[in-house]
Amino acid sequence: MIRPFGWAPRRGVTWLAGMAVAAQLAAGCSPLHLLGPKQRLLSTVRIEGARQLEKDQLDALLRQRPNRRFPVPQLAIYNLGYTFYHPQRLQAKLDTTQHVYAARIAAAGTDSVAVGKLLQKRERRIQRLQRKLDKGNAIMRIGEPPVIYDSTLTALTTEQMGIYLRSKGFFRTRVAYTDNPPEPLGYFSRLFGQADSVKAPAPGTPRSRRVTVEYQVHEGPRFLVKQLRYDIPDTAVARLIRGDTTQQLLHVGQPYDEALIGQERARLETLLKNHGYYDFQARYITLEADTSFAPTTVRLLVQVANPENAAHHQVYRVRRVSFVADAGVNRFGLQRDTVRRNGIDYLAYNHRFSTRILDRKLLVRPGEQYSLTNTIQTQRQLSNLDVFRYTSINYQKPPVADSLQGVLDATVSTTPQKRAQYSSEIGGTYVATLPGPFGNFRVRIRNVFGGAEVLDLGLRAGLEGQFPLTGNTNSKPDQPQLTTQLGANVNLILPQFLVPWRTNHYFTNYSPRTRLTASATYVGRPEYKRTNLEASYDYIWERNAYHQFIFTPLDVSLVFTNNFDPGFRKTLERLPNGASLLRSFQSVLVPSINATSLYNDNDFTQTRDARYLRLFAELGGPFRGLYTVNGDSTDHDVGGSNIAVYDFVRLSADYRRYHKLSAHQFLVWRLNGGLATALTNTRLNGRAGQPTAFIIPYDRYVFAGGGSSVRAWYPRRLGTGGYIPRDKDGNPTDAETFEQPGEVLLEGSVEYRFPLYDFINGAVFTDFGNVWALRGGAGRPGSTFEFNRFYREFAVGSGLGLRFDFTFLIVRLDFAAKVYNPVVTQGSKFVLPNVSVFNLNKQDGSEANPVRLNIGIGYPF
Repeated sequence: MIRPFGWAPRRGVTWLAGMAVAAQLAAGCSPLHLLGPKQRLLSTVRIEGARQLEKDQLDALLRQRPNRRFPVPQLAIYNLGYTFYHPQRLQAKLDTTQHVYAARIAAAGTDSVAVGKLLQKRERRIQRLQRKLDKGNAIMRIGEPPVIYDSTLTALTTEQMGIYLRSKGFFRTRVAYTDNPPEPLGYFSRLFGQADSVKAPAPGTPRSRRVTVEYQVHEGPRFLVKQLRYDIPDTAVARLIRGDTTQQLLHVGQPYDEALIGQERARLETLLKNHGYYDFQARYITLEADTSFAPTTVRLLVQVANPENAAHHQVYRVRRVSFVADAGVNRFGLQRDTVRRNGIDYLAYNHRFSTRILDRKLLVRPGEQYSLTNTIQTQRQLSNLDVFRYTSINYQKPPVADSLQGVLDATVSTTPQKRAQYSSEIGGTYVATLPGPFGNFRVRIRNVFGGAEVLDLGLRAGLEGQFPLTGNTNSKPDQPQLTTQLGANVNLILPQFLVPWRTNHYFTNYSPRTRLTASATYVGRPEYKRTNLEASYDYIWERNAYHQFIFTPLDVSLVFTNNFDPGFRKTLERLPNGASLLRSFQSVLVPSINATSLYNDNDFTQTRDARYLRLFAELGGPFRGLYTVNGDSTDHDVGGSNIAVYDFVRLSADYRRYHKLSAHQFLVWRLNGGLATALTNTRLNGRAGQPTAFIIPYDRYVFAGGGSSVRAWYPRRLGTGGYIPRDKDGNPTDAETFEQPGEVLLEGSVEYRFPLYDFINGAVFTDFGNVWALRGGAGRPGSTFEFNRFYREFAVGSGLGLRFDFTFLIVRLDFAAKVYNPVVTQGSKFVLPNVSVFNLNKQDGSEANPVRLNIGIGYPF
């Protein structure tokens, strides 16, 4: 007898027995034992027949959804936790806890302090036990309880789908549903008789314990708007609405849509409220739809009714405006002092704020028509000052009299913030086997000069252990030393544009501000001492709540390094990237002009379906020839100070898209690009006889890698292009050993965010990107940007993340590994098979692929 593949009867019996045991274990782990009598588990939900509408719109109407299976099966986790769930023990423990604390409280007698503490402890323990009893143990709460099929909810969903489809113009729609068992069971389930239940079904219980719900949708034709008419008896309102047709949302030829009709009603209400109709409400607006005009068409009639017992709608004007600058403050026996400016009464017990500044923030003016937009904008302007804790605007009608009809009195009430706020932080680090203390002190002073200014001051100091850098002659090898870090900054915000001419109310709608900033930083190491001085002058304004502009006509930074260790210099010169690293220690003056446009309609916790776009442009070293030329067109030091000035241009664009898949699930992607290049030649080191090159300040280069970039690479160490660095002997070296500055940046990310447990969220992500040089490719082959190969030099990394959402703070842990490494020296560039959590395979160089942990505050983008 020939037995193919060495098949033995004994081995076959063993294999079948093993499969039988596996099937029995799988049946024993089935979640169906969690169901009660006559209960069925909702297995699958399908929507069929939707052609013209997106299924996602109908999916949002589902009253019941199956247990989530991605990224992990939630029901399986709940079932696993259920094996350790003992409700009888929890109930007994709950009863015992109540009895024990009742006895302790009785023993405490009249000691109110002891009784209060015991009551708090009892409440905490009872709440913890009750939560375990009601919602299960920690493992069960990570998962999801089984979704018990409810046919009444399915019928309700069917009815709501029909209502929704009709609201979208499908007046002849039909929706039905079926709830059947799922597809036939697998081979081994049929073989071993494990259908849906371990036990035989009880009488009256359906054989299948699972159910698949399928909604059959017949949309029918979609009705289009054939005619749009208005019926407005108030001629003034009619002229206003007909004169704003360019902004209307309803048009002939578009599909009938009740959601769009609701938006049009809200638009008309806002339109009228912005033109003085203070009492106007959306309930005056009705829209009638007539479907009998022609097949699959609708005639819309927009009706704007007059108020009851009135022939027209009343237009209101603001008669008087009062500004109470210290609302909520009461001084018995005293009256507030009144200062009148431009027809507005400013009231306060003590006028701490400049009425000139406050007057520029008010869009509600005496004699003007009431406007809802001006009211909201005034509240936003006052809130943005950051000197008021509370702001409100109330309107009152004067006592009824014929001569006072259509008149409003406005009262602006504000409550001041604390004038000064202090914060301090003291802590320590443990780096390089040395403890290092640090301290931060910050103070915010509001209304510094009486004009609603905000002044921020900060001081920081610290010591941090560091191992000596290679080549340092001032310290012993491998002997850690403490480095000194000192810093100070001052920031003054003025609630107006500081310009030599009067701006009056021209920029009021844009919340103008002027920001003056200065800072100083000192770092002292055995290898070098470095000081960085910075100052900037910014104009800030906002087009709306989501779009901000910043124009900086003056941004100056001065970096100088002294006590530069000769041994450290020699070490850097021997490195493949030594020239760039040496320039980071060069003394340099960087004057620049820059501008930023920032649009962001998301919130702090990123819970909206939103967009983000940041555009930045910078011109560095403008007109440097006026103050640096020293007899040579390429010598651009400031006088004889050996402080270089470079001219350059830097551009960047960062676009992010946040797709809200559900209340707590998001698909987010990002594209980021940057360009930094010198405009003219500069002599290296400012010394005669030195070559010239296109150089920019080191911190103006673009970098890739790190927690907010390509997370599988160290910060600023990805790149450049496909260039493989080599040592002086020509041997390949690890590119991640040193920072990799570039002149062109292209990177992107895709991330799926989902809830895991309570305040813990998860993420799955993929990043790609790289940096390239624009010039100098002769000595660094593969480093320059070329259109015919740049796409082959994208580095790719993927990973998983955990996000701990504490509401006021989000702590992020991202674990990333390389997928594709463009600078691999040997073997395949697809390095994912080499991944190792702790680099157990002992690989080094570009072939190594350890899992990188990125810790951060907030989301990566």
